Amino acid sequence: MHHLDIKGLEAAYGAVPVLSGIDLPVAKGDVIGLIGPSGSGKSTILRVLMGLIPPTAGTVTLEGNLVDYRDAAAVRRLRERVAIVFQQYNLFQNMTVLENVTVAPVKIRKRPKGEVETEARALLAKVGLGDKLDRFPDQLSGGQQQRVAIARALALKPEILLLDEVTAALDPELVSEVLDSIRLLAEDGMTMLIVSHEMGFIREVSSRVAFLDRGRIIEMDDARTIFDAPREERTRSFVSKILRH
Repeated sequence: MHHLDIKGLEAAYGAVPVLSGIDLPVAKGDVIGLIGPSGSGKSTILRVLMGLIPPTAGTVTLEGNLVDYRDAAAVRRLRERVAIVFQQYNLFQNMTVLENVTVAPVKIRKRPKGEVETEARALLAKVGLGDKLDRFPDQLSGGQQQRVAIARALALKPEILLLDEVTAALDPELVSEVLDSIRLLAEDGMTMLIVSHEMGFIREVSSRVAFLDRGRIIEMDDARTIFDAPREERTRSFVSKILRH
């Protein structure tokens, strides 16, 4: 049984279809890289999974349990097990780093504050921010704010982490510090779906890579095959252009 299993998933923006027949099995500990041209549906998959965009067809099962996206309670239960980090950090500007990471587990999950703070300190140390607990977001660099956002997602103890272009808004010199944090999560066995244009990183960290175009998965295989010996002509064309630059 797969940890997460997506079958025949479809979605649309109004009358415009954006996903068409997405099949994506995800095993526990998998790191799935989602690549492809802009508008191919990569980020839409993550948004549908989180219940931010309603699917129009297909199924999503989490450890064998079907997710009913029409049921608000079912979506809430899903979000207790799956977390997402977006391109924009969306930190609370009036809260310190530590408060940003602890607010949801304490206020929403009703967990003991002391226990949550201990865990949050450890998470922030893990992403290299153990000395920034009392800083406010506007006192941090973009890379540091994104690492706070990752720690905030991890504080909810998700089984699966979705990362949507988390380095796209960063200056090039800040990208590596965020990618280093994601590498640590991969080494720890966190199940992740990663949308990114950082092809070298996707190649390095992914157990499998899915290439999408026009709302479909054109090809999915291990990273080495996708980047070195793709079977499909469309994949070969995309990879050759990416690797040339």
